[in-house]
Amino acid sequence: MTAPPSSRRAILAGLLALPAAGILALPAPALAQGTWPARPVRIVVPFTPGGSTDIIARALAADLQAEFGQPFVVENRGGAGGTIGTEAVAHAAPDGYTLLLGHIGTLAVNPSLYRRLSFDTVESFAPITLAAVVPNVMVVNPSRVAAGGVAELIALARQRPRSLSYGSGGNGSAAHIAMAAFNLATDTVMEHVPYRGTAPMMNDLIGGTIDLTFTGGPPALPPVRAGLLRALGVSSLHRLPAAPDIPTIAEQGAPGFEATQWYGLLAPANTPRPIVNRLNAASARALRGEALRARLEAEGAEAAPNTPEQFRDFILSERSRWSEVVRRADLRLE
Repeated sequence: MTAPPSSRRAILAGLLALPAAGILALPAPALAQGTWPARPVRIVVPFTPGGSTDIIARALAADLQAEFGQPFVVENRGGAGGTIGTEAVAHAAPDGYTLLLGHIGTLAVNPSLYRRLSFDTVESFAPITLAAVVPNVMVVNPSRVAAGGVAELIALARQRPRSLSYGSGGNGSAAHIAMAAFNLATDTVMEHVPYRGTAPMMNDLIGGTIDLTFTGGPPALPPVRAGLLRALGVSSLHRLPAAPDIPTIAEQGAPGFEATQWYGLLAPANTPRPIVNRLNAASARALRGEALRARLEAEGAEAAPNTPEQFRDFILSERSRWSEVVRRADLRLE
């Protein structure tokens, strides 16, 4: 039996309405995923320019820009040991246009260092990938510190507790936590001088205002090669391919000592998974590519891409590890 014209018209109208209704029913992020990125993406570095975080962020941003055809702009938002910039990304719109280049201090140390944070370093973010691992290099101003190696520095520090000053990029920075671990491992006490970023701290170290620091290869090796600073040791268990003449700290009176920095890319929590996956794949290609890998290795960094799930688990394990250092060194801040 044929449906009456009025019924056929109603059925046809309903069928024609289905595609539009289906599109309208999609959540806004789903609509945006197909065109992402349609405008510039910013990568927030929670420190001032010139440190390892900034150097790695800019290197990765250049490759992501080439991959996606949109600008990836590095924005430095330093302060409070990296918490200001990290907080800004945690509270940003989860649309893929605001990312964070986080590191060991902002993601693993600060949760136990600061008593009150307005975000959680795991739950407030969508991890994308671990980017690089950077052994710290202990460097001294040769006009202020006569020690030629780590064993001599330990002896000097034990003879004159608090007589040596070490700089860092701020409370909770990689240099701060690495030196705290070194002091615990070697039974030494040195005076901490926090700065608002690695670059001003390195300027003062070269200028002779402070004695030493523990910082990543990217900011440390150029002044060492220029003869402005003396490198005493590296904090990994193996020597740096970029500087094989610098012995490890474990070789020089602190057996088993290891305190490396690491850096990774994150987005705000609830960023659509397709965007996270695209960023993960593009970042992995860049980090495994010969050009970027060679550039990082020349700076003393090692590319280390992984999956979002692996990066999340890594952050959790590092938080547990460094919370013990914070507790033993009594480093908690308000």
